[in-house]
This record gives sequence, structure tokens and C-alpha cells, in this order.
Amino acid sequence: MSVNGISHKKYEHLEEIQAQLQTVMEELWEATQLEQGDILVVGCSSSEVAGGQIGTYSSEEIGLCLFQSAQTFCRKKGIYLACQCCEHLNRSLIVEKACMKEHRLVRVNVVPQLKAGGAFATAAYHFMKEPVAVEQLQAQAGIDIGDTLIGMHLAAVAVPVCTSQKVIGEAHVVCARTRAKYVGGIRAAYEESLG
Repeated sequence: MSVNGISHKKYEHLEEIQAQLQTVMEELWEATQLEQGDILVVGCSSSEVAGGQIGTYSSEEIGLCLFQSAQTFCRKKGIYLACQCCEHLNRSLIVEKACMKEHRLVRVNVVPQLKAGGAFATAAYHFMKEPVAVEQLQAQAGIDIGDTLIGMHLAAVAVPVCTSQKVIGEAHVVCARTRAKYVGGIRAAYEESLG
């Protein structure tokens, strides 16, 4: 199956997992109020997508396939994609340099690899226009493919978004959007559109 946790097997369902991710992204988009320049964080375990256990079956092919789909979607919508690293770098994310500057993110020095960053973030690092690694951000929405735990990268307050597509490949999928915190007390009034 894998050598040192890296898969060399050809995955036969690339179009299917691309279509599944597209469905998830479209439904999340409909449920959010994302604006141009907002950030969508995606965490992805290629091992889980392939039917393995997280961190045991990293697939460069799956990581690249899903990254390309996510990047194309985000570019069309005018939002930034943040790719969460896994495999020992899970507080780091790969983003475009423009995103780092616009959101005043703190750059860190690390280059993701298949077994130290994961296939999805590695693809982002190699194929984004000007990729940089950052350590923390406050994304406005997120997709977690394979239980990679993206919650630390979402702005408060995170609100679950249920999509009709519950898996990508064999990986469990969870989505969230964020909303502004309610502050004040019993006499406070709130904007309905921010809920």
C-alpha cells in the first residue's frame, strides 16, 4: 500500500473526488456571506480520502487534484485559499503572499513535504503563484476533509454548515462559516445579516 506512509498507487477516482469537493464548496458558498478577499481554510488528509488512516497514506496525486479544484473555485469567487498543513506542521498554513499582506499575517519559515505538511499543503506550496507559510489566521469559512481539525484557524464564532456531500473519497467532511460575536446584554440590538 505505502512505503514510509507515502502512497505511490494511482488513484482511480480523481474526477469523482473533484466533483464531491465542488459540491461541498458550492453549498458552503451558498450558506456563507463571504466577500472578496475573505479567507477559506481547507484542511485535507489525502490518506483519509484514499481510505487510509490520517498520516499513513499520503498521496501526492490526491493532494494536487483537490488543491487544484479548491484553488480554481476560490479564484473564481475572489476569495483566498488557506491550505492547512498536517503531519507535524498543523498550526501552519500555505497562502498566497497577497493574502498574507492583506490580512497582516505573520510569515513563518517552513516548506511542507508529504510527511511533514501533507500532500494538500505541499501541492499548494508548489503551485500557488507566490506561496508563503503563515502560522495563524482567522478564516471566515472552512472545510475539513478527513478530520484534520481546522477549528484553530476559524474566526470566532464558528457555525457548522451541513452539506449534502458528507464525504470526499472515504474522508469525512465538516464545514463551517463564521459570524460576528454577540456583545452587550439584554438591551442590545443585533444586525440580522451578521447572525
